[in-house]
Amino acid sequence: MYNKFKREITIFFTALVYFTRIPCYKFADYSEEYMRKIEKYSPVVGIIVGIIGAITYILASFVLPSTIAILLSMIATILVTGALHEDGFSDFCDGFGGGHTKEQILNIMKDSCIGTYAAVGLICILGLKFFTLKEVPPEILPLTIISGHAISRFITTSIMFTHKYARDDFSKSKSYNTAQQLSLKDLLFSGLFGLLLIVFLGFKYFFIIIPLFITRQIIGWKLSKRINGYTGDTLGAVQQISEVVFYLFILVLN
Repeated sequence: MYNKFKREITIFFTALVYFTRIPCYKFADYSEEYMRKIEKYSPVVGIIVGIIGAITYILASFVLPSTIAILLSMIATILVTGALHEDGFSDFCDGFGGGHTKEQILNIMKDSCIGTYAAVGLICILGLKFFTLKEVPPEILPLTIISGHAISRFITTSIMFTHKYARDDFSKSKSYNTAQQLSLKDLLFSGLFGLLLIVFLGFKYFFIIIPLFITRQIIGWKLSKRINGYTGDTLGAVQQISEVVFYLFILVLN
C-alpha cells in the first residue's frame, strides 16, 4: 500500500514539473514508466494553476482595476506553465492553417518559428479569453478560473484516451504517446478532478458539459481527418479552446 501511494505521489510531482515551472524536481521521476502516467493528473495540475491565477486576481483587484487584475491573472498562469498550452495552440494554428497533407501539418507544427496563423490565433484566443473573463460576475470569477483550467485539461485527457498518437516518433515527450496506457480508471480519475469545481459553482453549470463535449467531438473529428490522431501541440490547442468555451458558456448561463 505504501509503495503504491509513494508511486502515485511521484507520478503527481512528475506531472507538476512537466506541466508547470514549479520547481519540484527532486520529487519527480522522468523514467518512461512514470511519464506515461502523468496525464491523469493533468486536471489536478490545472486546479493548482487555476488557484495561482485566482489568487493573483484577488490580490491584484484590491489595488487595481478589475480589468488589470484579470490580465495579471492570465499572465500568472502563462508564466507558471511556461506558455506550454499557448505554444501548442500556436503550432496547431500554423500547422492546420498552412498544411494540406498530414506530413505537411506535422512538419509545420515541429517548426519553432511562429507564422501568421499562429500570431492571429494567439491574439484571437487570448483576447477572447480576457474579454470573456471581464464579463464574468466578480463573485464567481476566481472559481471560474480554477474550474476552467481543470476541466479543459480533462478534455485533453479524454482525447488521449480515444485517439491515437499521430507521429511515428516521440517528438517532444514520451508522455504524449500514452493512448494505450491510459486506462478507464485513469480517465475517471482525471474526470473527477476535472469536474469537481463545477459542484461549487452551482448545479446549472453542469450544462456546460454539453457544449464542451460537442467542441471535443468536433476537434477530435478534425484531428482524425487531418492527421489521423493527436500530437502534443494539438493537445495544447484542445486545452486552450476548451478553456475559452467553458468561460463563454459561464456567461451564457448567467
